[in-house]
Amino acid sequence: MSRFASVVLDADSTLAGIEGIAWLARLRGPEIAARVATVTDDAMAGSLALESVYERRLELIMPTHEEVAALSRAYLDAVAPGARAAIADMLRGGVTVRVVSGGIRQALLPLTRELGLSDGAVEAVDVVFDPRGDYAGIVPSPLTTDGGKGVVVRRLALPRPVLAVGDGSTDLAMRPEVDAFAAFVGFVSREPVVAGADFVVTSFAEVTALLSRGRPAAGSV
Repeated sequence: MSRFASVVLDADSTLAGIEGIAWLARLRGPEIAARVATVTDDAMAGSLALESVYERRLELIMPTHEEVAALSRAYLDAVAPGARAAIADMLRGGVTVRVVSGGIRQALLPLTRELGLSDGAVEAVDVVFDPRGDYAGIVPSPLTTDGGKGVVVRRLALPRPVLAVGDGSTDLAMRPEVDAFAAFVGFVSREPVVAGADFVVTSFAEVTALLSRGRPAAGSV
């Protein structure tokens, strides 16, 4: 029996070893890439409010539909080792699995489909394009704010207890809507996130092992 009834997974630097918006920024040259990378790192470490920079980053990049499609291929190339097997084990064991990400939904869906998840299991930010395929903004979402993942998880009303797995401060901030948080450090380790975590995992094999340690009551770890 699984230790947790539900698992919420981050995408960037968790399910795949890239940060999607930083990847897009590199298409605009080193100056834009450096500016976007700095604010992304600060937001994920919790030293800068995500809502203050989310749309500003995309307005600097202005990604096209074609570039977002290229990002989807980059996600597939950078998939975390063992992620598909781990998710398959969870689903076979009756665990509810959801992806909750501040990444671009259109870019993430090919990855999550490859990992065996339905589109309905994925919460992310939708980008809007004009008829020429140029960037035209985003659909408003709580996922562009620091506490937005917790808002989304609360709306999902997942079976408890719930484990969240991710690398950033926005993942850690899902408490108290989740019962435990595992800092995923397989790609990047952020000290404030690790310090606040209940568990630290370096791989999806370790996530699988964590789930198999017997089931706690909701609200306990």
